[in-house]
Amino acid sequence: IVKEELPLLEGKYASISFDKLASFDYTMPEDLTEPVADDDGQVYKEQIPAPIKALNGQNISLKGFMLPLKVEKSLVTEMLIMRDQSMCCYGTVPKINEWVSVRMEGKGVKPIMDEPVTIFGTLKVGEVLENGYLVGIYEMDGQSMTAETSNN
Repeated sequence: IVKEELPLLEGKYASISFDKLASFDYTMPEDLTEPVADDDGQVYKEQIPAPIKALNGQNISLKGFMLPLKVEKSLVTEMLIMRDQSMCCYGTVPKINEWVSVRMEGKGVKPIMDEPVTIFGTLKVGEVLENGYLVGIYEMDGQSMTAETSNN
């Protein structure tokens, strides 16, 4: 069922990979309790390159590994999509540009662990701040998801 949707989605969404999203160094503050922005939310030091910033607001597809954050009625409504699965399960701390925080539209998607998924949606690029502290640089409004299940 899902595979029939794919050609249409690929035409509407630019395929972006973590190779591109993680292609630059982002220096985290030494003291993670230090604010990275002023009271107006203006970030002190711009580190995201222009070609990456240009992806802000674009419809993209992104392949990665799901780490569910919020599950409602057995469906994942919020998750991280990570560059590789060792980051979530084996204690490897990912770089800030190796994950995307995804909030799914609608009822959510089926949790799929330990195998790659592709998320389709609108990417937001820029420092994500909570109370002036840096919590991420990528967010996504997820519209749909496909999985490459080998045993279906």
